Amino acid sequence: MAVLSLTNAHLAFGHVALLDGANFALETGERVGLIGRNGTGKSSLLKILAGLEKLDDGLLQQQHGLTNVYVPQEPELRGDATIFDVVSEGVAESRSLRERYERHDENDDLAWVQERIEHIGAWNWEQRVDETLHRLGLDGSRLVGSLSGGLKKRVALGRALVAQPDVLLLDEPTNHLDLDAIAWLEGLLNDFKGSLLLITHDRQFLDNVANRIVELDRGQLRGYPGNFAAFQAAKAYELENEALANARFDKLLAQEEVWIRKGVEARRTRSVARVQRLQEMRAQHAARRDVQGKVRLDIDTGASSGKIVAELEDVSKSFGDRAIVRGFTGTILRGDKVGLIGPNGAGKTTLLRMILGELPPDSGTVRLGSRLTVAYFDQMRDTLNLDATLADTISPGSEWIEIGTQRKHVKSYLGDFLFSPARANSPVRTLSGGERNRLLLARLFARPANVLVLDEPTNDLDIETLELLEELLAEYDGTVFLVSHDRRFLDNVVTSTIVFEGDARWREYEGSVQDWLTQSKRAAVLQAQAAPAVASPPPAPAAAPVVATKRKLSYKEQRELEEIPQQIAALEAEQTQLNALLAGTELYTQGAARIQAVTERAAQVDEELLVLLERWETLEAK
Repeated sequence: MAVLSLTNAHLAFGHVALLDGANFALETGERVGLIGRNGTGKSSLLKILAGLEKLDDGLLQQQHGLTNVYVPQEPELRGDATIFDVVSEGVAESRSLRERYERHDENDDLAWVQERIEHIGAWNWEQRVDETLHRLGLDGSRLVGSLSGGLKKRVALGRALVAQPDVLLLDEPTNHLDLDAIAWLEGLLNDFKGSLLLITHDRQFLDNVANRIVELDRGQLRGYPGNFAAFQAAKAYELENEALANARFDKLLAQEEVWIRKGVEARRTRSVARVQRLQEMRAQHAARRDVQGKVRLDIDTGASSGKIVAELEDVSKSFGDRAIVRGFTGTILRGDKVGLIGPNGAGKTTLLRMILGELPPDSGTVRLGSRLTVAYFDQMRDTLNLDATLADTISPGSEWIEIGTQRKHVKSYLGDFLFSPARANSPVRTLSGGERNRLLLARLFARPANVLVLDEPTNDLDIETLELLEELLAEYDGTVFLVSHDRRFLDNVVTSTIVFEGDARWREYEGSVQDWLTQSKRAAVLQAQAAPAVASPPPAPAAAPVVATKRKLSYKEQRELEEIPQQIAALEAEQTQLNALLAGTELYTQGAARIQAVTERAAQVDEELLVLLERWETLEAK
């Protein structure tokens, strides 16, 4: 049953139709991911459903007595208030009703007030707030103004959840959250009993949370059952069919245009109905909104750096009494694509600055490579002059730009990043968050660099731009340092990770985020197995000393030991095939069931490998 719905919805800004006769329904208990290009109107749609904005035309309906809560991308919170007070704003009605009842105002209908208190559970609102703060890991006594962006996001989510709404509307909830916080939020939303509609470009998050994807595309809302992987497969098939249908339509239209211009012979045999159909086809063709273009990305690497970019030996760094990096050793080579992973505030930027030679260590040595040219992508976008035009931001004082051996007009170059020529002279402040990120990327790629430092480049970028950026970085010959909490983006780009492991310790792992998780999980299992042996009390002394000897393997164990290497090789070969399937595109044309089967088998192979490796170690120890 639909808790809210839109029928024949229209919304436009100027001549751009964001909603063009769109229809949408949110069912009870659904978790819907809303996706689409930057600037297509997703946030506006969320505000309309929250009652904060109005449609130009159309009908918005919702169940009687429905409560919904909207959490924007950048929630407004009172900086001088405590976390407890801000989260308590979510139960404002409960607080007000109980205060009215306790005042015993003779002008109040106390019977109605008491009935309403019972209905919404207002007697124990403090307990609800305390329980929510505990679930979110928040200290209610802290001032909101002193919090990081990630903690402020948690406070805003707490304010929404304590209200126990029927519908939760979230706009980019993973922005400013680290990997642990994103995993925590996934569990929280999967346990949420109401209906959920969220905007996010985090594909892994969508896969783990959403059970339906709705795409806002050219003014229409189209729903796809399942998670993001199932959507990708269905969308590819749909776009292929749409292209074929358009090609057939265009061919028929061209034939009719030839017929209408044949002259006297055609006029004699001209059918009124056929002429009318031609006019309708012309109108349909004019009204058809074709698939939007894609961002075209390219980058000039300039001169190659030396083979070694940076070599760090036992480096440490502290600020006051707080240690940030302790005893880190690592080597970065030309062409490495390194992901830095750690919670907010762990010191990723500090370690990165030491790797690049911008910050001296307190102890240890840092040796930098030769011919390093570094370009930065700043997550806070502080480097953009909001009053400058887009053209001046890319190429100050010139209409032309040099990219490698190519010379391009600045308007043409901006067009590669989906900025129309008419907007080239618009000020930066008129851009949305996603468009500013796109402009930063345009400026970044316009300058020769053999080392790229990308600090949260995925925030506010739409999924298509993310996928194209992944392709560009994969083909980039230089060195990349990537700070991001987007797991899918990291997996598709990095060749190694530097991970914060607590107590100012950082460790380098080969491979992607998934490789790091597998390796760290395996290490944790082995450590847990070894711990009981260390912690167990010493055995009671025997009457006579016994010389410990290795127990000889049984025939069965010996056979098992001999077979394990072949079993591991077979599983690793299967693992390679499955990873190739998951990384390619063919799998996603085979339906949601096949995608799920391959994904589950890949996880199962990882577990089987872990068990075999542990068994191999146990048998060899004997």
